[in-house]
Amino acid sequence: MMHRKPFWNRLILFSVLSVALSAALSVMLLSPATAFAQERVCVNTKIANLRSGPGTDNQILWQVEKYHPLIILKKKGNWYQIKDFEGDKAWLHKSLIGKIEAVITIKKKCNVRSGPGTGNAILFTTERGVPFKVIKKKGNWLNIKHADGDTGWIHKSLVW
Repeated sequence: MMHRKPFWNRLILFSVLSVALSAALSVMLLSPATAFAQERVCVNTKIANLRSGPGTDNQILWQVEKYHPLIILKKKGNWYQIKDFEGDKAWLHKSLIGKIEAVITIKKKCNVRSGPGTGNAILFTTERGVPFKVIKKKGNWLNIKHADGDTGWIHKSLVW
């Protein structure tokens, strides 16, 4: 009897944990909000209005320019609730975004260089909050392009 009791206790505990884990995974996988939790997109138009709710009748909270990266939080019809690099949330129509890889500068001063490395010349300097399309990658460096056509290389640590 001494040997059976611990075995049955472990079997019951294992069964309870298995059911709880299965239930938790089912909720996560079937939740519509989770399906979009980390989908990253960017603005594909010159200027996009970010709104307080899903619809053009909602207040414009702020505007962003082309290549501004965003994370989709949830979907309601043709509208997406998004989060930006600062954690601010708003709504945006799906026609204004695309699956282009993009980044945004997160430091006060960011050097954009002629090649991937600090030994390359500084082409221009940007401030925090400037979005870029990613053209290609080389190690920890990104070849980027701004909506106005300026291109160069920036280190990954300077962008989101």
